Amino acid sequence: MKQDLVAGIDSSTQSCTVMLRSLENGKVIAQARKLHPPTTPPCSEQDPQAWWDALVSALTELKQWWPRIAGLAVGGQGHGLVMLDNHDRPLRPAKLWNDTESAPQARELCEKIAPEEWARLTGSVPGPAMTISKLAWTEQNYPGLLEKAHRIMLPFDYLVYRLSGSFVCERGGASGTGYFNPFTNSWEPQLAAVVNSQIDWISRWPTIIPSHQPAGVVKLMPELAGLAGAIVGVGTGDNMSAALGMNLKTGDTGISIGTSGTLYGITNKGITDSTGTINGYADAADRFIPMITTLNAAKVTDTFRKMLRVTPDEFDELALSSPPGANGLQLVPWLDGERTPNLPDATGHMRGLRTTTTMQDMARATVEGVLCGLLAGGLVLKQHGFTDDGRIIVTGGGAKSRAYRQILADLTGKPVWISPVGETAAAGAAIQAAAAVLGCTNIEMADRWSVPLEKVAGPQQDARHVLDAYVTYANALSGELQ
Repeated sequence: MKQDLVAGIDSSTQSCTVMLRSLENGKVIAQARKLHPPTTPPCSEQDPQAWWDALVSALTELKQWWPRIAGLAVGGQGHGLVMLDNHDRPLRPAKLWNDTESAPQARELCEKIAPEEWARLTGSVPGPAMTISKLAWTEQNYPGLLEKAHRIMLPFDYLVYRLSGSFVCERGGASGTGYFNPFTNSWEPQLAAVVNSQIDWISRWPTIIPSHQPAGVVKLMPELAGLAGAIVGVGTGDNMSAALGMNLKTGDTGISIGTSGTLYGITNKGITDSTGTINGYADAADRFIPMITTLNAAKVTDTFRKMLRVTPDEFDELALSSPPGANGLQLVPWLDGERTPNLPDATGHMRGLRTTTTMQDMARATVEGVLCGLLAGGLVLKQHGFTDDGRIIVTGGGAKSRAYRQILADLTGKPVWISPVGETAAAGAAIQAAAAVLGCTNIEMADRWSVPLEKVAGPQQDARHVLDAYVTYANALSGELQ
């Protein structure tokens, strides 16, 4: 049987999605999704075995297609710390990107090495999300455990290793660790030496290979015997993968509204920010993807929707029935602490409640708060030279919401677009898999499979003043809490 499909895998915080696409034209053939165990900050951890079990289960649901699968690749949640012993068993549950327990260690790292130096060498400044901070937390809370770690990797690297037996990574995902240099594409072991100077860090980290190259092939194992020999792409971070899935171009702004929120774009030159607001990541090609990340996105609207006891569609209708500014009601949505700004112990703040406040106002203020948190970061990106004269493209679960789409258009004064392929992180991973199979670059593959974007909202009301009011309120709160 002809091997004419590739599998793109999105192993996110919440679930594992497998998307099968035609190797010829990128058409989506089938999908499967399995949930991961729920987790909530400040202690947000998962057993790496759960990711593997979900991946195997999702692939097994698609078993009828296995003979046609030529390759696979994994786009996954970033930053998480996976440590394996010399028998490849996890030494403890993986601390995830949204775990904030390592906030004290992140501050200590910036006392030992100046933020300007972190930014110069890695494009980012340590915060609780970064892997380097989780290494420092582990060193302080489990003395001696790092010495027992035979391999240290990210969540998607772990799945690639389980699939292929190859201990490799690429620049996009690695740039979220806090000890990788995206400007030279090399590890910076002297940064990890601040955590423990006795460890040979390089020997514990994966080998770096180009983002479009194969990591190896699926090894023979009972649970995936029918896939043995299929090419395995090297994998990357979920936002880098989503950028491929949307075929993001220079000038475009990508906004992901999922468990977390991200706002990013593609640049040919890296951006550094010693304040830590911007993460100057590499993308899954030879470019850069400067990014703003918030801890609180769609889960905020989920929380208020449950409070209001309405369905998602009813919540959207409520939010769209209130005017811009929600009749004076404002929400700063730092429900689980926040990453941008770096306030891991913060809580949400709402002001402007009146006896005349309605459910509609509450819903509108919630959506505006989440979006303004991201757009405020976008203003910082522009201050560092990022050009946003292209399209606004949204992805993630929140991208399906009419309220998020329309209010984003109103807040920015620009049309909002989506990729009709959907599940953009899985779609991008499939592009990476196809590039590995066909021997081309990820950008060439993304262009080959490119489909026209769909315009889903245009500005109906001028709400740009709402962002200005949010920035003023949030900045004042941040100053009080820091």
